[in-house]
Amino acid sequence: MEHRQEPGAIEQFETHYGRVLDGLALLGCLLLFLMMITICLDVLLRNVELIPGLHGVPASNDLTEYALYLMTLCVAPWLLRQGKHIRVDIVLRAIPKTLAWRCELVADVLALLCCLIMAWFSWQATAASIQAGALTIKTLVTPEWWSLIPLPTAFVLLAIEVVFRIHRLATGPRGPRDDAVSSA
Repeated sequence: MEHRQEPGAIEQFETHYGRVLDGLALLGCLLLFLMMITICLDVLLRNVELIPGLHGVPASNDLTEYALYLMTLCVAPWLLRQGKHIRVDIVLRAIPKTLAWRCELVADVLALLCCLIMAWFSWQATAASIQAGALTIKTLVTPEWWSLIPLPTAFVLLAIEVVFRIHRLATGPRGPRDDAVSSA
């Protein structure tokens, strides 16, 4: 009779975190759908006068610009978790497995540092915008921090996922990981 080991706290947290990322990916899909509807409605109203005096959706450019930005930030941590980011690993497949594993670890640590630095500086920009009361003036007028706050949030989520990647690498076989799209 085989005894199954109960998942530890890290594994349980990682499972719940994965569900959060799944939800964010779904939100990204919803934003893409809403962006498509907005563009189609804008084109329709510019070409067919369904509502007298209304020629298009005036804020469609602003809305689609924000949706594109936000959906990218929503989906990025999920893509990293799924291993669907671009990965060039020709060298990792050609060198000894232990050395490839070390290269993976160095890359993950550098990625973690980059994510934390980006989170810190984007938070500083967001806080400065809040303090200054800055506005973004386009067709829509909004507080500037509304468009800035997703950036530090996304980089914190990316940093958390990189920590999980490091954990999976440390507890897995000593070789290059197979959880990503490979160019080899």
